[in-house]
This record gives sequence, structure tokens and C-alpha cells, in this order.
Amino acid sequence: MIDGSRGGNSARWLNHACAPNCETIEDEGRIFIHTLRPIGAGEELFIEYLLATDDPLDEDVRAQYACRCAAANCRHSMLADAA
Repeated sequence: MIDGSRGGNSARWLNHACAPNCETIEDEGRIFIHTLRPIGAGEELFIEYLLATDDPLDEDVRAQYACRCAAANCRHSMLADAA
């Protein structure tokens, strides 16, 4: 479990960014975190959450999953389907 709000594991410390420096790879039901480039000492780790929700995508739901990462290519959403 990666969800930091439910205990989870050490991956709970990874935050979302639209320009991540890590990616998740699933292999036989296990999720691994791989860096996309060399990571400097003390540098924060980011993945792109690409969350899904069963709720209709109205303005309130979009606001709950708003992204404020400030990346040049920020999608302004942590949702996979932000359209």
C-alpha cells in the first residue's frame, strides 16, 4: 500500500509532481520506485500520482485533486483523467 493516509510503506513519502524524478513500475503485483535521473543528496522524490476517482469529475472533485507543483508543464491535477 502506497497511500500514506492509511499507514502504507516508505513510498508514502513520495509526493506528486507533473515533472517527476521517479516512476512506479509494477512487476508481479509489486510496485517498485525507479529514478528517472540521478537524485542528489537531500533532493525530494516525486512521482506522478495519476489518481483515479469513482466520483463524477465536477469542480469540487477537481479542486480536491488540484496540483500546485509549479512545473512548467503542470497539468493542475493529480488525476489521470484531468480532461
